[in-house]
Amino acid sequence: MEEIKNCKIHGLTPYIKRKDGRFRCKKCSVIAVQKRRNKIKSLALDYKNNKCEKCGYDKCNAALQFHHIDPKHKNFAIGHKGYTRSWEKVKNELDNCTLLCANCHAELHNCP
Repeated sequence: MEEIKNCKIHGLTPYIKRKDGRFRCKKCSVIAVQKRRNKIKSLALDYKNNKCEKCGYDKCNAALQFHHIDPKHKNFAIGHKGYTRSWEKVKNELDNCTLLCANCHAELHNCP
C-alpha cells in the first residue's frame, strides 16, 4: 500500500506501509536499509580483520568478499539480495567464511 505524503527531508513523496502498520517515506526507508547494510559490512570486515586472509590485501573494502569454506554449512550469502539480518546471525555465518580480496576469491573459484 502506498500513499503520497509530505516528508520533512524529501517533500511530497510516496510513503509505504510497514509491517507494523505505520507509514514511512519510501526514500527514507531505502536510505535506512543502505545505512544498516553498510554498518553490518563494516562490522563483518572488522570481525574478519579487514584484510584478505590469503594475500593480505587491505586497500579497498569494496574489493573484499566473504567466501564460504564449506558450502554445505552455508545458511545464506552475506550480501545476497540485500537482505538485512541481525548481527548475531551474520556473525555466526561469518564463522563459516574466510575474507578474500576479489582477485583471490576469483582465483579460488576459477583457477586450478
